[in-house]
Amino acid sequence: MWFTEAAVGVDPGASAKVVAFDEPAEGDYIQVRPTGSRDVLSFSPAELTTVKPAPKPKPAPRPAAAPQFAPPSGEVVVGIEGGAEPPKRQPSPSRSRKQQPVEITVTLHSTPEGEWTVDVLVGKKRTVRWVPVPAGEVGRLAKHLPSEVGEAIGVALEAAKERQELRVTQLKAELEAAQRALRDLG
Repeated sequence: MWFTEAAVGVDPGASAKVVAFDEPAEGDYIQVRPTGSRDVLSFSPAELTTVKPAPKPKPAPRPAAAPQFAPPSGEVVVGIEGGAEPPKRQPSPSRSRKQQPVEITVTLHSTPEGEWTVDVLVGKKRTVRWVPVPAGEVGRLAKHLPSEVGEAIGVALEAAKERQELRVTQLKAELEAAQRALRDLG
Protein backbone atom coordinates (compact mmCIF):
# COMPACT_ATOMS: atom_id res chain seq x y z
CA MET A 1 0.00 0.00 0.00
CA TRP A 2 1.07 3.57 -0.57
CA PHE A 3 -0.17 6.81 0.98
CA THR A 4 -2.12 9.29 -1.16
CA GLU A 5 -2.10 13.10 -0.97
CA ALA A 6 -5.17 12.84 1.31
CA ALA A 7 -3.20 11.02 4.06
CA VAL A 8 -2.41 13.29 6.99
CA GLY A 9 0.88 13.08 8.87
CA VAL A 10 2.76 10.95 6.32
CA ASP A 11 4.57 11.66 3.06
CA PRO A 12 2.44 11.03 -0.04
CA GLY A 13 3.85 8.08 -1.96
CA ALA A 14 5.44 6.48 1.11
CA SER A 15 4.77 2.77 1.45
CA ALA A 16 3.12 0.81 4.26
CA LYS A 17 2.11 -2.73 5.14
CA VAL A 18 -1.53 -3.55 5.93
CA VAL A 19 -1.85 -4.93 9.45
CA ALA A 20 -5.64 -5.20 9.97
CA PHE A 21 -9.07 -3.97 8.92
CA ASP A 22 -11.69 -2.56 11.32
CA GLU A 23 -15.38 -2.01 10.71
CA PRO A 24 -16.08 0.82 8.18
CA ALA A 25 -18.67 2.29 10.57
CA GLU A 26 -15.85 3.16 12.99
CA GLY A 27 -14.19 5.68 10.63
CA ASP A 28 -10.55 5.18 9.65
CA TYR A 29 -10.48 1.43 9.48
CA ILE A 30 -7.43 0.20 7.59
CA GLN A 31 -4.54 -0.29 10.01
CA VAL A 32 -1.09 -0.04 8.41
CA ARG A 33 2.54 0.02 9.53
CA PRO A 34 4.50 2.66 7.56
CA THR A 35 7.80 1.41 6.14
CA GLY A 36 10.62 2.00 8.63
CA SER A 37 8.27 2.40 11.60
CA ARG A 38 7.02 0.14 14.37
CA ASP A 39 3.84 2.21 14.77
CA VAL A 40 0.44 0.97 13.58
CA LEU A 41 -1.77 3.77 12.22
CA SER A 42 -5.38 3.82 10.94
CA PHE A 43 -6.39 5.32 7.60
CA SER A 44 -9.46 5.45 5.37
CA PRO A 45 -9.44 3.92 1.87
CA ALA A 46 -9.16 7.42 0.36
CA GLU A 47 -5.81 7.87 2.11
CA LEU A 48 -4.30 4.64 0.72
CA THR A 49 -3.78 3.18 -2.72
CA THR A 50 -2.57 -0.10 -4.18
CA VAL A 51 -1.09 1.75 -7.19
CA LYS A 52 2.63 2.39 -6.80
CA PRO A 53 3.32 6.07 -7.38
CA ALA A 54 5.74 7.19 -10.09
CA PRO A 55 9.21 8.01 -8.77
CA LYS A 56 9.61 11.63 -7.75
CA PRO A 57 11.80 13.69 -10.08
CA LYS A 58 15.17 14.44 -8.60
CA PRO A 59 15.53 18.10 -7.66
CA ALA A 60 18.10 20.16 -9.50
CA PRO A 61 21.32 20.48 -7.51
CA ARG A 62 21.41 23.58 -5.35
CA PRO A 63 24.53 25.58 -4.72
CA ALA A 64 26.34 24.29 -1.65
CA ALA A 65 25.35 26.22 1.46
CA ALA A 66 27.50 26.52 4.54
CA PRO A 67 26.57 23.78 7.03
CA GLN A 68 24.93 24.91 10.26
CA PHE A 69 27.52 22.97 12.25
CA ALA A 70 31.00 22.54 10.93
CA PRO A 71 33.94 21.22 12.92
CA PRO A 72 37.16 23.22 12.61
CA SER A 73 38.66 23.02 9.13
CA GLY A 74 40.12 19.63 8.27
CA GLU A 75 38.68 17.80 11.32
CA VAL A 76 35.72 15.52 11.97
CA VAL A 77 34.18 14.73 15.34
CA VAL A 78 34.32 11.10 16.49
CA GLY A 79 31.45 10.13 18.83
CA ILE A 80 31.89 8.95 22.42
CA GLU A 81 31.88 5.19 22.93
CA GLY A 82 30.30 4.38 26.28
CA GLY A 83 30.59 7.99 27.50
CA ALA A 84 34.04 7.44 29.02
CA GLU A 85 35.96 10.32 27.48
CA PRO A 86 35.30 13.50 25.48
CA PRO A 87 35.13 13.38 21.66
CA LYS A 88 38.45 13.14 19.85
CA ARG A 89 39.18 15.02 16.69
CA GLN A 90 40.87 13.30 13.77
CA PRO A 91 42.12 14.75 10.50
CA SER A 92 39.62 14.51 7.68
CA PRO A 93 40.77 12.23 4.81
CA SER A 94 39.63 14.73 2.19
CA ARG A 95 40.08 18.38 3.06
CA SER A 96 38.82 19.62 -0.31
CA ARG A 97 35.39 17.95 -0.19
CA LYS A 98 32.82 19.31 2.28
CA GLN A 99 30.10 17.01 3.54
CA GLN A 100 26.55 18.28 3.41
CA PRO A 101 24.65 18.24 6.72
CA VAL A 102 22.42 15.19 7.08
CA GLU A 103 19.25 14.88 9.13
CA ILE A 104 19.68 12.44 12.01
CA THR A 105 16.68 10.93 13.82
CA VAL A 106 17.25 9.16 17.13
CA THR A 107 14.25 7.31 18.60
CA LEU A 108 14.17 5.95 22.15
CA HIS A 109 11.51 3.34 22.87
CA SER A 110 10.39 2.02 26.25
CA THR A 111 8.32 -1.11 26.79
CA PRO A 112 5.83 -1.37 29.68
CA GLU A 113 8.35 -3.74 31.31
CA GLY A 114 10.93 -0.93 31.44
CA GLU A 115 13.20 -2.15 28.64
CA TRP A 116 14.68 0.58 26.43
CA THR A 117 15.85 0.45 22.81
CA VAL A 118 17.28 3.03 20.40
CA ASP A 119 16.84 3.40 16.64
CA VAL A 120 18.94 5.79 14.52
CA LEU A 121 18.31 7.09 11.00
CA VAL A 122 21.05 9.06 9.25
CA GLY A 123 19.34 10.68 6.30
CA LYS A 124 17.19 7.82 5.02
CA LYS A 125 19.59 5.08 6.08
CA ARG A 126 18.93 3.19 9.33
CA THR A 127 22.31 2.85 11.01
CA VAL A 128 21.11 1.46 14.36
CA ARG A 129 18.05 -0.80 14.56
CA TRP A 130 16.36 -1.09 17.98
CA VAL A 131 19.49 -1.81 20.02
CA PRO A 132 18.89 -2.38 23.77
CA VAL A 133 19.97 0.50 26.03
CA PRO A 134 20.42 0.14 29.82
CA ALA A 135 17.75 2.11 31.72
CA GLY A 136 20.47 3.80 33.80
CA GLU A 137 22.05 5.23 30.64
CA VAL A 138 18.65 6.54 29.53
CA GLY A 139 18.23 8.17 32.95
CA ARG A 140 21.61 9.88 32.67
CA LEU A 141 20.76 11.05 29.15
CA ALA A 142 17.41 12.44 30.31
CA LYS A 143 19.21 14.94 32.56
CA HIS A 144 20.70 16.60 29.46
CA LEU A 145 17.46 16.84 27.45
CA PRO A 146 14.70 19.48 27.64
CA SER A 147 12.78 19.23 30.92
CA GLU A 148 9.57 17.93 29.28
CA VAL A 149 11.48 15.04 27.71
CA GLY A 150 13.37 14.35 30.93
CA GLU A 151 10.11 14.30 32.89
CA ALA A 152 8.48 11.82 30.48
CA ILE A 153 11.52 9.55 30.65
CA GLY A 154 11.62 9.95 34.44
CA VAL A 155 8.00 8.80 34.76
CA ALA A 156 8.74 5.66 32.71
CA LEU A 157 11.93 4.95 34.69
CA GLU A 158 10.15 5.42 38.04
CA ALA A 159 7.36 3.02 37.00
CA ALA A 160 9.98 0.44 35.94
CA LYS A 161 11.81 0.93 39.25
CA GLU A 162 8.59 0.33 41.21
CA ARG A 163 7.93 -2.88 39.22
CA GLN A 164 11.47 -4.09 39.94
CA GLU A 165 11.15 -3.29 43.67
CA LEU A 166 7.89 -5.27 43.79
CA ARG A 167 9.59 -8.17 42.00
CA VAL A 168 12.51 -8.09 44.49
CA THR A 169 10.04 -8.20 47.38
CA GLN A 170 8.24 -11.17 45.83
CA LEU A 171 11.50 -13.01 45.14
CA LYS A 172 12.71 -12.40 48.71
CA ALA A 173 9.47 -13.88 50.05
CA GLU A 174 9.87 -16.93 47.79
CA LEU A 175 13.51 -17.33 48.89
CA GLU A 176 12.56 -17.15 52.58
CA ALA A 177 9.80 -19.75 52.04
CA ALA A 178 12.25 -22.05 50.22
CA GLN A 179 14.84 -21.64 52.98
CA ARG A 180 12.20 -22.49 55.65
CA ALA A 181 11.20 -25.58 53.70
CA LEU A 182 14.86 -26.59 53.42
CA ARG A 183 15.39 -26.14 57.18
CA ASP A 184 12.26 -28.22 57.88
CA LEU A 185 13.75 -31.02 55.82
CA GLY A 186 16.73 -31.13 58.17
